[in-house]
Amino acid sequence: MRIRIVDAFTDRPFSGNPAGVLLLDAFPDDAWLRNVAREVNHAETAFAHPLPAGGEADWALRWFTPVAEVAMCGHATLATAHVLNSTHTHEGPVRFATRSGVLIATPQPDGSLTLDFPTALLTPVPVPDGVAEALGAEPLSAFDTGPQVGDLLLELADEKTVLGLTPDLRSLGHYSERGIIATARAKDAAAGHDYVSRCFFPNIGIDEDPVTGSAHTALAPFWSARLGSPDLTGLQASPRSGHVRTGLRGDRTLLSGRAVTVIDGELLA
Repeated sequence: MRIRIVDAFTDRPFSGNPAGVLLLDAFPDDAWLRNVAREVNHAETAFAHPLPAGGEADWALRWFTPVAEVAMCGHATLATAHVLNSTHTHEGPVRFATRSGVLIATPQPDGSLTLDFPTALLTPVPVPDGVAEALGAEPLSAFDTGPQVGDLLLELADEKTVLGLTPDLRSLGHYSERGIIATARAKDAAAGHDYVSRCFFPNIGIDEDPVTGSAHTALAPFWSARLGSPDLTGLQASPRSGHVRTGLRGDRTLLSGRAVTVIDGELLA
């Protein structure tokens, strides 16, 4: 069967967040899915198969890290929609049935794709004892991002602080279900982004995720409230880096970006 590696939330190969994408006739057993995800060894591998016409969704979609299945993944959804669109396997908006409900990906005239995801429910919480030492910076505020995202969002003083983080990853795993989103306002909005972030997910086998769509369902309401605009652009400042355009629409968040197929091959196992 065909297997593709797609760099998501970027318009250049070898940047953004890579995801494996496999289009199947049906889902094989979970052990096989997990083995493929371990073999691909990217943050996520997406598995999708078509659904009967006339239902609420067009394709079933699941996501696996090398160590676990996850409930929501933005970049692998973008990568899957890119494959469906670029190969003309599915024309126009595509509806995915997932563990997070029906998620829609819509191709745009400029070549980008827009994902329609549920907005994370942010709850302010006290900054946990020890998290500053584990992260390597003192947070200004902390928020629980709810069960669908499963992260602790930490606001830091400035962009320079976020870019300079060298956290103790083993210690960070104690503070949330999935990991930590560290964020700050952009130093200069003229640089093309309104806020910066980095995401550390040691609990699901990802030390630092390159570009995290699901995290932006929490970053969008957080920064829209502070910056006074529903439409913003976030820079996830990992070594690979990538931009996510966010549009807050009440209980839904639009995530827009591009994707590039870098490997198109055959899975023999």
